[in-house]
Amino acid sequence: MKKVLRKVGGILIPPLAYVLMRIIWITTSKKYHFITPISKVQHVCVCWHGELFMSPQAYRHIHKTQKASAIISQHFDGSLIAGTLNLLQISPLRGSSNKGAKEVLLKAFKRIRNGEEVLITPDGPKGPRHSMSDGAIGIALKSKLPIFVMNYTCNNFWQIKSWDKFVIPKPLSKVDFYLQSVSLEGMKLPVAKKYLTAKMLEHTIGNNEQLA
Repeated sequence: MKKVLRKVGGILIPPLAYVLMRIIWITTSKKYHFITPISKVQHVCVCWHGELFMSPQAYRHIHKTQKASAIISQHFDGSLIAGTLNLLQISPLRGSSNKGAKEVLLKAFKRIRNGEEVLITPDGPKGPRHSMSDGAIGIALKSKLPIFVMNYTCNNFWQIKSWDKFVIPKPLSKVDFYLQSVSLEGMKLPVAKKYLTAKMLEHTIGNNEQLA
């Protein structure tokens, strides 16, 4: 019975989530803050797991035709995210630092060589929230690509009581996107992790903001 419910959920939930995402997107007021120029140069793209509701949509708004893939966990929740991102023309690469890591990294490098951008949530799939795994940094350093950092804040939102404190802006709220291109060139892994973490925390919804 559980397998049947999961199968049905895997079919129904992604399109419903996509419709909800698009409704929220259309009914919010959006402002884009380009901290650095975002050119058409190929990037490795990152956002926090708790910001997945809006950041992939912002990515697709800015890079309307760029081929892109997202590294997504092999858990059931990952399947739902994969199905939803597919509807944004972002292909899934299934695997994570805990399961299928080597295989998914090889696939990621292959996609990059083919000109695609790879999207990663550095604190996914299980956190801790706003922690920095090696994946995005390792891919960026090895491929010698800059990192496209996507964050957003909003003035009125729901926040789910999950490990990532998942944020969903309310209709008619104001959403501010903060976008920047970050180079890790010449950095060692520990320094790069600290640097990228700081950059990603510059503009994000923190614990000190009031919950809706």
